[in-house]
Amino acid sequence: MNAAEKLRLLLARPGIIVMPGCHDALSAKLCEKAGFSTAFMSGFAVSADRLGLPDTGLITYAELLDQGRNICNAVSIPIWGDGDTGFGNALNIKRTVQGYAQAGFACIMLEDQIAPKRCGHTRGKSVVGRDEAAMRIQAAVDARNEGADILIMARTDARATHDLDEAILRANLFHEIGADINFLEAPESEQEMLRYCTEVPGYKVANLIESGKTPLLPHEQLEAMGYKIAVYPLTLLNASIVAMQNALHGLKTGQNTPKTLSFKELTEIVGFEDYYREEKRYRF
Repeated sequence: MNAAEKLRLLLARPGIIVMPGCHDALSAKLCEKAGFSTAFMSGFAVSADRLGLPDTGLITYAELLDQGRNICNAVSIPIWGDGDTGFGNALNIKRTVQGYAQAGFACIMLEDQIAPKRCGHTRGKSVVGRDEAAMRIQAAVDARNEGADILIMARTDARATHDLDEAILRANLFHEIGADINFLEAPESEQEMLRYCTEVPGYKVANLIESGKTPLLPHEQLEAMGYKIAVYPLTLLNASIVAMQNALHGLKTGQNTPKTLSFKELTEIVGFEDYYREEKRYRF
């Protein structure tokens, strides 16, 4: 099975899917080793990891595609990819969808922000008109239907720029167009989350960011509301920064020895044992 087929099977199973975010091949491998069935390549996390820059539309299509190809090649679980606004008009969006499918992604997320876009939980967002938002998702669905075997996740940020009514209207519109999954970004209360789940059909995503705008609810409660996917896009990036800061402080001050893996554990995680086994096969 390819990545999209694996993801369709996951979505068809009962229960909520808990999905960590990843930002490079190593973090994706750690997700798989930890037993997660799928992972999400976060544009915020890739921009921070690859460029050391904020998620404000500075990273390019080519950079995201290159990072995604490395991530997808490193694991066997299906990977969801952040496709930002699609990087242009309808033809650009179709090319973006096709490129993500060829890179090995199972699903691409596309949103209705004005380019350059920014993280959905930060200030200063704006969205395109409803017609252009619909055009983006229609182009993505057309690319899928014309042979790009990838699922389409349609995101709206209209809750922050307009109101919940407009966001729900857009989420329903995206579902009618044919998006496989819909995503209303940054509802600000349990009541808003429940209303979204009640009024919009199809698979729905809860985007859960530590100290973000959306309440961090237990998985069982999210599932009961009607969410199918609970994604934690920044948890690994956040935890890795804290760990690195602590290690650097310990090295600089000499007061604490940073807690690290043994060298054997480190080599196993990055794949030395697999490499040695393959190397032995071809030794004469």
